[in-house]
Order: sequence, then structure tokens, then C-alpha cells
Amino acid sequence: MYSRRFVVAAATVATVALALAGCSTSDPLAEQYRSGTDQNYIAGDGSLLEIAQSNRGDVIVFEGVDEHGAAISSSDHLGEVLVVNFWASYCVPCRVEAPDLQALSEEWEGNGASFLGINTWDEPDTALAFSRTYGVTYPSVMDAASGTAQLAFAGNVPPSALPTTIVLDKQGRVAARILGQIKAKSILDSLIERVVNESDAAGSTG
Repeated sequence: MYSRRFVVAAATVATVALALAGCSTSDPLAEQYRSGTDQNYIAGDGSLLEIAQSNRGDVIVFEGVDEHGAAISSSDHLGEVLVVNFWASYCVPCRVEAPDLQALSEEWEGNGASFLGINTWDEPDTALAFSRTYGVTYPSVMDAASGTAQLAFAGNVPPSALPTTIVLDKQGRVAARILGQIKAKSILDSLIERVVNESDAAGSTG
């Protein structure tokens, strides 16, 4: 049986490697883009995927409890853009990008977009300590024990891909994804702005 310390160390190495590589070889969305299947995926710097409204998948449905014990559900955010960040306290890139995520959450509050973390490893006390250290005020689903929120995003978030940031559109579908550390605050800001300003009619699948 591997010790928790060994698992953390191995996960940290994998995270750093992923951040440097910017993608995963077992990533179905990236593979679909590379295969040229005309799904209207737009590549940015190799770690960014945007999905055209007409080609977005099913609505992502999840629920859980945040670090304060409050219930959280994806249905709470329907009708607005939701930025979901997968993170853990041991993840060095997660620490580096935390101030940018917090700044953007403040800028977009009340302007059509909300932020939510999904913590894949920590206990609530550890998550709260992280938030205090890095000034993060938006909540996180504590998903280490159940993994249900991670399961809801399966196929969009490759295993061990920390951090990963996903932008859900107003219908709750994946509109964009950044694998690894956000390279610039402006990149995510532009993604959010484009999804917030989308026409609801254009996203209709009828």
C-alpha cells in the first residue's frame, strides 16, 4: 500500500509534467481536435480548447458540499456562465494562478459569471487554509471523498490534470477549457466575455 506522502509526491510530479506539456495523451477532446473531425474546436496555445455553441455536449450536472458545509448544485448557476476550477492545495500551479482567478471572480461578480472550485484532494480545513492564504473568496466543492463532481466532468478533465479550468455556458455545457496553469489572466477573461455575450438563441440545439 502506498503512503499518502508517496501519492502526494507522485501526483505533484504528474501535475508539474502536465502543466509543462499543456495536454494529456488520453484527452478525448484534444484527440478529437487533432483528428480534424470538423467539430469547430479552436486551439489557442495548445492547452486551450473552445467549443462552438452548436457542438457542445450535454449539460453538466453535479452537486456537493463546500468547505463550509453548504450545499452546492450546478442548477444554482443555470442562466449564467460558471467558471469551474479543479484544484488541490498541494498543486503548485494552483497556488500560482489563485490570485488571477480571485481577481477575475471579483470583476465578473454581478456581470454574468460566477466562479466555483472543485477540490479533488483536501479536507475542508486544508481548503479553508488555502483560501485564507491566497485570498480566495468563492466556494469549492469538496470532492475528495465522493468524486461525484469529478465524475460529472469525466471526458472533459483528464485524470490528474491539475489545475484545469472549465467555462460552462448559460445552459451548463462545456464552452471552453484550459488544461494546466492559466498562462495569462487576460486569456481566461476573454473566454468568459465571449461566452457571457453569446446569443441564447445560437446555443439552441432544437
